[in-house]
Amino acid sequence: MEDIVLQTEHLTKKYGSFTVLDNVSVKLRKKHIYGFIGENGAGKSTFMKIVAGLTYPTEGTYSLFGRSAASEREKMRRYIGSIIEEPSLYSGYSVLQNLELQRILAGNPDKSACGKVLDMVELSEAKHKKVRTLSMGMKQRLSIALALTGNPQLLILDEPINGLDPKNIVALRNLLKKLNEEKNITIFISSHILSELYLLATDYIFIHKGKIIEALTHEELETKCRKYICIKTDNVPAALVVLDKILKEPEYKVISDQTIHLYSDLNAVETIARAFMQQNLVVTELTVMEQSLEDYFILITGGAAHV
Repeated sequence: MEDIVLQTEHLTKKYGSFTVLDNVSVKLRKKHIYGFIGENGAGKSTFMKIVAGLTYPTEGTYSLFGRSAASEREKMRRYIGSIIEEPSLYSGYSVLQNLELQRILAGNPDKSACGKVLDMVELSEAKHKKVRTLSMGMKQRLSIALALTGNPQLLILDEPINGLDPKNIVALRNLLKKLNEEKNITIFISSHILSELYLLATDYIFIHKGKIIEALTHEELETKCRKYICIKTDNVPAALVVLDKILKEPEYKVISDQTIHLYSDLNAVETIARAFMQQNLVVTELTVMEQSLEDYFILITGGAAHV
């Protein structure tokens, strides 16, 4: 149990008759990077807010660093750094002044902490710049610096990649990997850019309509992300009839009104193409592909979604 950073048991959050989180049970271990994946409105931010102490669950229990009593959890929150929704930055203050204020609020007596954190996020040369003059990428690095001023063991990041250009996304990914590997910080991060989470995370937790539907390691995900034939057509029902007729026990998934993923018979592309032609089916794509993290998410949630 010593390596458990966060554990929840049947955590539920309701607003009136609407259930945002439904019996959520998860376990986060030290030194891992967890990608938290779900559509908009799936409950990701609400879950993070509960862990950070910004709201309370309606039902269920949870522990932080092995402590489950409310008073003990509050003490343990000094070991949590978080960026949830919009980070609080004072635009008229300098980078250093923002960090000094956060250091005091976090109760960190080490006056050298701000300089150390600035070095970590590569903002030392900008420490006297006003926040309002910073680029989006620099503001995101400052936000992470604010979350680090209390020397956290758990870093909670809600959509930190939003609005960043490709160069800054790579820089942020490298920073988070460095914090995890060199500082042993456990990271719990949500993002709409699933390709980035695939490059970063060691583990994944999938949430759908307030419920955890799967939790798996990166290695387990790679095993499940299989190759498939992507079939795109404006007549999916007719295409399915053809597949059932020409293939023996085909394994497929209807992804959308115009897309089928066929997981069996990967060597039968020519046979399938010929059969479609004979039935005068218009097919705009017939390609062997490999599942991405996004593909897998769509597969287990039953169709296309905005994550």
